[in-house]
Amino acid sequence: MSKAYWVSTYRAVKNADKVAAYATLAGPALTAAGGRFLARGMPSMAFELGLKERTVLIEFDSVEQATAAHDSPAYQAALAALGDGADRDIRIIGSI
Repeated sequence: MSKAYWVSTYRAVKNADKVAAYATLAGPALTAAGGRFLARGMPSMAFELGLKERTVLIEFDSVEQATAAHDSPAYQAALAALGDGADRDIRIIGSI
């Protein structure tokens, strides 16, 4: 089974309180769904067209597990708390 990685970048934070409320719920929801946080924070370096924006990298055992984590009721509650508090880009990719 291939590992999968959830990569989230924050394009803009519009409301820090909403982002904090999201983080309080999202971390435990994703961990409970099998996610392992590998890295999070501001990039040390960004090259080519890379932007220095907050990035989160989470490992899952499969694309299906990562997708199920996203669709879980607990994570959906975190998304509801976030609302329009941030513009983000989330991608789930499988390893080779």
